[in-house]
Amino acid sequence: MSDPTTTQRLLFPDLLGKRLDVRFDLHHGSSDGGAVLLKAMDRRLGLLDGLVGCLCDERQPGKVRHELIEMLSQRVYGLACGYSDCNDAGRLADDPVFKGLIGRDPIEGEALASQSTLSRFENSVGPRDLYRMAVELADRVIERHRLRKRGKVRRITVDLDVTDDETHGAQQLALFNGLYRAWCYLPLLGFLRFDDEPEQYLFTAMLRPGNAPTKLGCLSILRRILVRLREAFPRARLTVRLDGGFACPELFEFLDDEPKVDYVVAMGKNQVLEQSARRLMAQARRLNRHSGETERLFGVCSYKARKWSHPRRTIIKAEVTQLDGGKPKDNPRFVVTSLKLKPENVYQKYRHRGEIENRIKELQIGLEIDRTSCTRFWANQFRVLLTASAYVLMQELRLRARRTSCARAQVWTLRQRLLKLGSLIEVSVRRVLLRLPAAFPYQDAWCRIAGAVGARAG
Repeated sequence: MSDPTTTQRLLFPDLLGKRLDVRFDLHHGSSDGGAVLLKAMDRRLGLLDGLVGCLCDERQPGKVRHELIEMLSQRVYGLACGYSDCNDAGRLADDPVFKGLIGRDPIEGEALASQSTLSRFENSVGPRDLYRMAVELADRVIERHRLRKRGKVRRITVDLDVTDDETHGAQQLALFNGLYRAWCYLPLLGFLRFDDEPEQYLFTAMLRPGNAPTKLGCLSILRRILVRLREAFPRARLTVRLDGGFACPELFEFLDDEPKVDYVVAMGKNQVLEQSARRLMAQARRLNRHSGETERLFGVCSYKARKWSHPRRTIIKAEVTQLDGGKPKDNPRFVVTSLKLKPENVYQKYRHRGEIENRIKELQIGLEIDRTSCTRFWANQFRVLLTASAYVLMQELRLRARRTSCARAQVWTLRQRLLKLGSLIEVSVRRVLLRLPAAFPYQDAWCRIAGAVGARAG
């Protein structure tokens, strides 16, 4: 029986001025020709080899058709290219580019793993494997930037934040959260920023139950990452920047005891803090009545919560907001810090924390890190780590795209411009020829990235 994809023909009688026939019969073609860049990025990082070394293969060797590194690569490269679900494996099983990426002959190589095989793979990973993978991911990211910066970094900022991952099934530990008004998980994501670079680099992604308090897992991550950063960057000053949900006595005691570590942590308002801000707020209201616009003033006080061992420096932002002629609204904010800078400068540093929202949006929209539809919690944690790994590769791609038109492109734009390329593969005894469109509009950027990373990968 003939393959319907090779014999089917679509007919448009006069769409282009003459009869137009469309046939799906290009056997050695792919719509993801640019994905070879991902393989080049991974060879630089050694990321997937490091991650697969954290896994234990308990299958019978004689029955193995798909090695762990092949399945891991298939999932990570697929996620980076926009194939977020294991169901996509059926459509990509014979894609020549993906077969080449995992080390098989693009034309004659055996088909890739099926959806059922990948699902069994995801469900075979346990908590110990996942812990080792999380440590390996952070180590690879830190080592990459140690080599890139040659250890010459003045300040490293560590950002942690929580996002919601709504669930729509019977997933383990998917619980109702009153704040988000949904059944969900609450992943904890960690990012690193080196000096004043615009990028924040993902180094960890921890899936947590839907009712987890914000601070859950924060201290364990900080203990590991601060030690590792000091080893890699012994001269750098570290800054931990956190939202108000992380503020707790244990956190502050830990940070106070850490050498060469500063912190900027938001604090929810209460009667004591509002009383400290009373005079500044009165001044801000007077300024607002005079100007009719938003006014803000900054001050500082010494604040000690009931369970704190000692008072700590607290920055006050006394703000009255007024937009488009609306009614003015009081908006006092408070930040606990160890920095000795001017209050407005400290708060400005805290405000930059909002930039990681763009990274979280990329993870959610561009790579669908919230596709946690497995029943087992650990399988969903594995999916989150796979997505985080794909994002690390995409961030490396963006880093390599500096001085090109893709230097600050979002993940979905990078994918569209650099990975989603119609291609034809030809294999001979001596080489593999990847034929890409001559009219490709981002050819210069693609070639510059490929030249920069490919010359060192061989």
